Amino acid sequence: MRRLGQIALAFSLTLSVSVACALAVLVFSGVLPVYVRPPVRDADYGPPRLSLEALSFSDLKDWRRDNQSRAIPAFLRSCDKLDLLEDSAPANPMEALGDAPDGASLAGRAGDWREACEAARALRTTRYADATAALSAARGVFEYHFRPVLIVSRRKPLPGGRAWRFGVEVDREGLVTGYYEPIYHASTFKTLEQSAPVLRRPANLVTVDLGAFRKELAGQRIAGFVEDGALRPYPDHRAINGGALGEPDALAWVDPNDLFFLQIQGSGRLRLQNGREMRVGFDGQNGRPYTAIGKILVDRGELTLENVSMQTIRQWLAKSAPQEAQSLREANESYVFFRTLDDLPDPDLGPYGAGGVQLEPVRSIAADRRYYAMGAPVWLSIPPVAGRTDGFSRLHIAQDTGGAIRGPLRADVFLGAGDRAGEEAGRLRAEGDMIVLVPRALAARLEASGALQRGKARR
Repeated sequence: MRRLGQIALAFSLTLSVSVACALAVLVFSGVLPVYVRPPVRDADYGPPRLSLEALSFSDLKDWRRDNQSRAIPAFLRSCDKLDLLEDSAPANPMEALGDAPDGASLAGRAGDWREACEAARALRTTRYADATAALSAARGVFEYHFRPVLIVSRRKPLPGGRAWRFGVEVDREGLVTGYYEPIYHASTFKTLEQSAPVLRRPANLVTVDLGAFRKELAGQRIAGFVEDGALRPYPDHRAINGGALGEPDALAWVDPNDLFFLQIQGSGRLRLQNGREMRVGFDGQNGRPYTAIGKILVDRGELTLENVSMQTIRQWLAKSAPQEAQSLREANESYVFFRTLDDLPDPDLGPYGAGGVQLEPVRSIAADRRYYAMGAPVWLSIPPVAGRTDGFSRLHIAQDTGGAIRGPLRADVFLGAGDRAGEEAGRLRAEGDMIVLVPRALAARLEASGALQRGKARR
């Protein structure tokens, strides 16, 4: 019997190998198609359910290789803003963690941040034996006063959708991109080349923070204009280009493609025909949703996921007929208005971010305010991506937001001004660790409530 069992097992294995080989021949010969997982979109999944995992600094890849002292100046600028709040005031009034555990907050109260801010300020007046000692002191501020927390997103596939067979999608890594402050040629009047107006914020544009009316809508805003006592939707990109706002109230005039990318970046430096430089920054948006035109080009087959970037999109626009390029730009309904930035305290820094402070090149990031307080330290660690970006592991400070920066695992790194920063920003697109540092007192409350669980080492 034992001998018969061995023979049966051998026959079964031989048959399995034969079938596998036959199928391989049929696939590679083209008789049978190769199985390809069907494309799955965000719309195929339900809303994310969040969980919070407490890590240690030893879990952070290359934590001890970073020079955290370079993040201190940016952190202190945000501390100055937090100092204006009462201790009991929410550090992030726009926080809305969605399906995170009840009572969870990654921002806490303004008072939770006081000790860390004071410790960081003390670094300015303390004398150290050498640069190594100064670096150790700066790193110690973050290690002593904060605790790393990972936000984990879990989404169930919708019944009957294309994702149902793949089960729950678990996201533990963030998508990291870059942005910058472009420098464009501009004119104080309309010309053949500079034909697109950099518009001032219209007087009738009304922005509404929905969280002020309903707590569950915290972090969401709409914009419009008031007519007959009701708030109406504001004109979209195409309508504004068509003259829906009347005579343009322009700060300056630029190339249409330059204006489009200026609106995406949210700020820029305009070199006027008289040699003067004008710095402009975000001053409102029409409330329409942001649409990535790069995705449209990929869907059309004009670009691929591997080569889509700011540079390839600009190349496509430049070689296209003017009407074709305009049609693509207007597929993004969003429209941004600007103001001059004549009051910047430090001209060597970037523009003001949404947190109300100037941005620090390489160390400031844009993040979703529903999840991150302005001023929160955030650790980003991404691997190198061939043809796109070098890897890095750095501590950053959340000080800005963006229309395309949505979700708890999304970051946009501010890389400075000019062409070199633009090249880096255009290439940067990678997934990696995105871990927020939470004040220790707040982390202790989260653990006591059960909202914060011990996570797994990530090294």
